[in-house]
Amino acid sequence: MSSTVLGLVRASHPEPAAAVTTVAGLLAVGVGHRPSGVVAVVLTVLASQLAVGWANDALDAARDATVGRTDKPVAAGAVGRRTVALAAAVAALATPALALATNPPAALCATAGLISALLYDWPLKSSPVSVLPYAVSFGSLPAFVVLALPGAPAPPVWLVAAAACLGAGAHFANVLPDFADDARTGVRGLPHRLGPAGSRVAAAGLLLAATATLVVGPPGPPSGVGLAAVAAAVVVPPLSWYGGRATARAGGRPVAAFRAVMLVALIDVVLLVSSGRVV
Repeated sequence: MSSTVLGLVRASHPEPAAAVTTVAGLLAVGVGHRPSGVVAVVLTVLASQLAVGWANDALDAARDATVGRTDKPVAAGAVGRRTVALAAAVAALATPALALATNPPAALCATAGLISALLYDWPLKSSPVSVLPYAVSFGSLPAFVVLALPGAPAPPVWLVAAAACLGAGAHFANVLPDFADDARTGVRGLPHRLGPAGSRVAAAGLLLAATATLVVGPPGPPSGVGLAAVAAAVVVPPLSWYGGRATARAGGRPVAAFRAVMLVALIDVVLLVSSGRVV
């Protein structure tokens, strides 16, 4: 039982799941949720992240085994594919149920974000529009957090747009370590069509666009903290994928590019919360 639980944890993509859930919790605090609202947001986002991570590993099990992904517990035999698929289904059903603890419009938004992310796992991962689910799902995250507030104010367009840019940038950055494996298994999403150099440019540009939108989008002049965040968005991604190649997961996959995205995301949320200009 303990090995199965450990396998499920590893198959859930725990690092991105924890990062996205933390970002959602910080944003919930920033927009003024009460403690019960923060808990509802965090649990909903965590359930959706678990559902997407488990679905991804269940669907990609054969592909991961083909390329020898020893860091993937399903491919390595640490947990059964059926077990992971069942866990994904339970988490997917739990997501709208948990979101309903806030209000129906917020629950609908959270559900739409989850469906979009699952559509990336299949069938859009290998399509020219593979970036679209990332943009939609990341854009729906702050929309859900804002809609979950009592009175359900309309989410600011600039906030949703910034999150969508961040998600799109995350897609290009996250695929960078996988080009060789994806070529062997026939994955041909938009980053693969642009190539490594084009994907780096797209990732850096989109992450910068996300941060700049958060700085200039809210009312009032940009703050010094905001300008520093823009500078970080310019510097961090290139340093990560050109200078961080030694950082690797088990199996030798570099993760510096992904961690750069998470760092930019955390900087952006701290910028929002500290400025008090979210809604």
